[in-house]
Amino acid sequence: MAYRAEPPDGGWGWMVVLSAFFQSALVFGVLRSFGVFFVEFVAAFEEPAARVSWIASIGIAVQQFGSPVGSALSTKFGPRPVVMTGGILAALGMLLASFATSLTHLYLSIGLLSGSGWALTFTPTLACLSRYFSRRRSLATGLALTGVGLSSFAFAPLFQWLLNHYAWRGALLLVSALSLHLVACGALLRPLSLAEDPVVGGPGAQITSLLRHSPFLRYTVALTLINTGYFIPYVHLVAHLRDLGWDPLPAAFLLSVAAISDLVGRVASGWLGDAVPGPVARLLMLWTTLTGVILALYPVAEAPTGLVALTVAYGFTSGALTPVAFSVLPELVGTGKIYCGLGLVQMVESIGGLLGAPLSGYLRDVTGNYTASFVVAGTFLLAGSGILITLPHFFCFSAPTSKPQDHVTEALDTKVPLPEEGLGED
Repeated sequence: MAYRAEPPDGGWGWMVVLSAFFQSALVFGVLRSFGVFFVEFVAAFEEPAARVSWIASIGIAVQQFGSPVGSALSTKFGPRPVVMTGGILAALGMLLASFATSLTHLYLSIGLLSGSGWALTFTPTLACLSRYFSRRRSLATGLALTGVGLSSFAFAPLFQWLLNHYAWRGALLLVSALSLHLVACGALLRPLSLAEDPVVGGPGAQITSLLRHSPFLRYTVALTLINTGYFIPYVHLVAHLRDLGWDPLPAAFLLSVAAISDLVGRVASGWLGDAVPGPVARLLMLWTTLTGVILALYPVAEAPTGLVALTVAYGFTSGALTPVAFSVLPELVGTGKIYCGLGLVQMVESIGGLLGAPLSGYLRDVTGNYTASFVVAGTFLLAGSGILITLPHFFCFSAPTSKPQDHVTEALDTKVPLPEEGLGED
């Protein structure tokens, strides 16, 4: 355990960024590329798109709904053992999925078991990272989450290649081996004790305080709406392109194009989040609005040029909103409550992750195409951006850029145990 009066804005924090980079790749990189398996599952089990969509949706929902469990365990035992346990569960779920004989088996293995492993890895790691950074938090988060873009660029064509050579069962075995690397990522996490921690109380007191915090509740609702439409292209874009007559490999490669643009968007947005004065929520609203408009325009584009242009734009804006979404939360609740706050947000927004893809698949089954699916997805993101406008200081352009928790830690510097008292630094 390392003891600090306030976030060090560097040091071992960069190793935490490295860990978060690979974890985001092995969690959301896999989820984003899972649309390649979607078509295979529909053909293998002869089930409608709506039912197959529940595989990814259950995984996303369990990951987010179980986040408070990962947060509470990390508060008690530290993030390192929790994340390492989650890596084992994520790999085990993919391993068992390779033996599935029905969609129910995939619901339980990928959705429930791997989803539980993701719940124990992603949220504790991002919360740990937020505690290591203050002034450079958006940039550190953006760099960490570039793992999603890089892995999506690599995983989509890789998974398609594996499917072509080893079928979906063999491909899932290799995805299980990749997921086991989450254990090594968890070993890099070093817990950090801040001066603010004794003030915020235990998990129960923190949760009670957050549930009475109106801006936090509004922000949670906004992210839930955003999450409902956010993942639709990564689940159904390949199937949409197949409906338009695209071959499987070029359709999968278009996800890689989105991943490259996503990577640029995350880094650019992370830098802007720290450089632009005022609350980060304004940037989040901008990127969310643009992403919603782009999703609604997908049915209009049928020519390959238009589809590629929209995918590049979607990749940039959807990637850009992610690091600032995580940076807004510490501004609202402080670093002392970040474990519980992030866990609660992830749990509530799991409702959107659970319903988004099946709703999109249902609209596809009813209408015969994905027009309504993309329009509805864009509408959810626009509704979420409207709620973000109600957050504190949104229209105050002279608002200070310093985080509210920084003032708390400055006042509590004298309460941090000194090295000569036997605690020291790791």
